[in-house]
Amino acid sequence: MVPRRMEPIFNVVLPVFGIIAAGYIAGRRGLLGDASSEALNRFVYWVALPVLLFKAMATVEIGTVVRADFLIGFMLSLAAVWAASMLLAKFAFGRGLAEATMHGMNTVYGNAGYMGIPLALATYGAEAVFPAIFITVIYTALIVGAAIVMIEVGAGKAEGLGPVLRKVFLALIRNPMLIAPVLGLLWAMSGLPLPAPAETFCSILGAAAGPCALFAIGLFLVGKPLREGLGEVTVMTVVKLAVQPLVTALFMLWLFPVDPLWAKVAILMATLPTGAGSFVLSLSYGLYVQRTSSVILISTIASVATISVFYAIFPPTV
Repeated sequence: MVPRRMEPIFNVVLPVFGIIAAGYIAGRRGLLGDASSEALNRFVYWVALPVLLFKAMATVEIGTVVRADFLIGFMLSLAAVWAASMLLAKFAFGRGLAEATMHGMNTVYGNAGYMGIPLALATYGAEAVFPAIFITVIYTALIVGAAIVMIEVGAGKAEGLGPVLRKVFLALIRNPMLIAPVLGLLWAMSGLPLPAPAETFCSILGAAAGPCALFAIGLFLVGKPLREGLGEVTVMTVVKLAVQPLVTALFMLWLFPVDPLWAKVAILMATLPTGAGSFVLSLSYGLYVQRTSSVILISTIASVATISVFYAIFPPTV
């Protein structure tokens, strides 16, 4: 019989690993063809994930989203870990700005939507869902947006300031993972509810983003040596699963103390493995793909231990 505090892990974490494994098995058996990983990733990048982001922003209540203390504390904790990871990538592994950006993103971008929200609900009840959604929006909108800007700047840094700024601007206004949440926010600011057919459409299609991205990771891993860049992958995994939760706890509990429930949800979200959205972005740019897929797989497996430590310190209450 599974101990009660371990139930969220068995119910949420292991299925995530199972979806990646299913994609790997399908790829090994050649069930979907050689181009299946890229095709599935394009579906997530251009269709499913933008729809999910639009709905997340369009249905949020603007008045309840503005929690300055939580937003400042959580964003500073992310910025601290991301900046330190980028510096480590540059000086320890010789990475340029674009690759260092992906290295840093892999250490702060958690699997919030597919794992975080269900874990928060199972651990602390319905009241924990909103802070989990709030953090998910931060991950999917702000982190992805900042990453795109730095990648574009890094990729075009030799062209001069004017051409680089123009390239970045064009890339941003064409990027579905930025345009979708912006449009959603504008809709939310209008005060109009989403029409029922539109909300159902977004719910059904957006729900495909997480599973398809995880399945695509499994497909991509077929034939790829996990030992490639293992030292760097190990560093990213340790930072994601150990350093980020500690830094988040420092900010949420001491430097910017917030509501205890929100603080615990923030720390829980920080213990999550690297999210599949990081793989979606890396594959779309053809940048750091092998290491990103490896850190998602390895951190997902290792997160069983780190989330267990979290539950030992902050036991479930529902």
